[in-house]
Amino acid sequence: MAIVGVRGTIVDIEVHLGGMPGFSLVGLPDASLYESRDRVRAAVLSSRETWPLQRITVSLSPAALPKRGSHFDLGVAVAILAAAERVPLAAADGVLFLGELALDGRLHPVRGVLPAVLAAERAGLTHAVVPEPNAAEARLIPGMRVFGARSLRQVLAYLRGVEIPDEPLDELDGSVNILAPLDDDTLDLADVAGQDTAKRAVEIAAAGHHHLLLSGTPGSGKTMLARRLPSLLPDLSIDESLEVTSIHSIAGVLPPGRPLVVRPPFVDPHHTASPVAIVGGGQRIPHPGAASLAHRGTLFLDEVPEFQARVLDALRQPLESGVLTLSRSEATAMFPARFLLVMAQNPCPCGNHGSTVRECTCRPDAVRRYGRRLSGPVRDRIDLRVGVEPPTMAELDTDAEPSKVVADRVAEARARQERRLRGTPWRCNGELPGPYLRRELKLSGDVTAPAFAGVRNGSLTLRGVDRVLRVAWTIADLAGRDRPTADDVGAALLFRLGEAV
Repeated sequence: MAIVGVRGTIVDIEVHLGGMPGFSLVGLPDASLYESRDRVRAAVLSSRETWPLQRITVSLSPAALPKRGSHFDLGVAVAILAAAERVPLAAADGVLFLGELALDGRLHPVRGVLPAVLAAERAGLTHAVVPEPNAAEARLIPGMRVFGARSLRQVLAYLRGVEIPDEPLDELDGSVNILAPLDDDTLDLADVAGQDTAKRAVEIAAAGHHHLLLSGTPGSGKTMLARRLPSLLPDLSIDESLEVTSIHSIAGVLPPGRPLVVRPPFVDPHHTASPVAIVGGGQRIPHPGAASLAHRGTLFLDEVPEFQARVLDALRQPLESGVLTLSRSEATAMFPARFLLVMAQNPCPCGNHGSTVRECTCRPDAVRRYGRRLSGPVRDRIDLRVGVEPPTMAELDTDAEPSKVVADRVAEARARQERRLRGTPWRCNGELPGPYLRRELKLSGDVTAPAFAGVRNGSLTLRGVDRVLRVAWTIADLAGRDRPTADDVGAALLFRLGEAV
């Protein structure tokens, strides 16, 4: 199985035996796959099987498709033994084999099992053999019969139809997790004192999938608000869960014991992250980055002015289309990246500009340069811009709404959007294209007047008008209204201009 982007392609493994002893692997293998000949030979011998003393030619078809990864090891080993008549060919034919072989014959877990098994099921295959730690992930595909093995010896016994030998569980093989996105159910919006306007913006962002920028001095609560936004989002649907899980499986970030991602992911990269780490990439075949890992969830960029300008500008494509198209010398991959972008920033390098408590030590030109690090095109794609002020002493003693209460309102607003958008490819107001807003959801001139007044005075672009109208629809959905009013459009305009109070 070869995976490019999030799509898998079935790879047929053919073996020819004959001639002087040797081993050839053809079909555009990468370095890790080319080294499989040594791993496979050692694993076969360690499993007390006879290694063919002939020329072994292994062909991976289609030959024009680049192949990478150690997950071909198991398939290559079985194909060689089947060619040597050590395994019934009929038992191995039409079976998906995935797994990396250790030198002693143990099976190590691999990445990308879910999209691989899904592609196999679509190709008509009904059986799959995978490492035991990956078995739960593979069984997510209905109708696929999965055998989870701990070693090559168990796989051969399974194919021969004999008793499966007992093997000790390798505790180190429990997960291939290297960077699990944040999934903390203990974070609650009730922990944030005051911040009524900012909380309102977070609620609107969650209800309509609108991008959000939080600005304020250090310690005002920007990060607290952002980290609690996922608690307002509804669970993923089955289709969304499989889609998100496939991306996380390819990246190797599935948490141990949880093969299916059911909650919207929250990804929080450090500001030193490179463009490849954020949008994905690689020298030969692209791999997913943080933007794709945040698909159907939240991508949080804390201290956003500290990110490289190239990183921020690279997000312009997915912010519009929800897809990242990455082209490299050997492959072009498309990764889903429909994330909710939340950014937080200080007003200046020292963070105290505009504070009534602490003095700002930055020069005026430094303050201006700091604010311009977020380019105009990226800023124009942000729906909600909110200034966050530190809570007062009186606000610290007040009770705040818990996430559960706010999440119920968000769920009701999402349900209204789903009913309104039934039969379209969109699910939330934040995904709606401008032409659909202007034709199918056209509002009267007196309702949209505040938005177009912003165009006339230069404070709003035409793209900005579309984004204001999207937010206005979400505000109406949260209020239980069928259509936005002029007040809803005016409130959305204030959030757009960063003037909401």
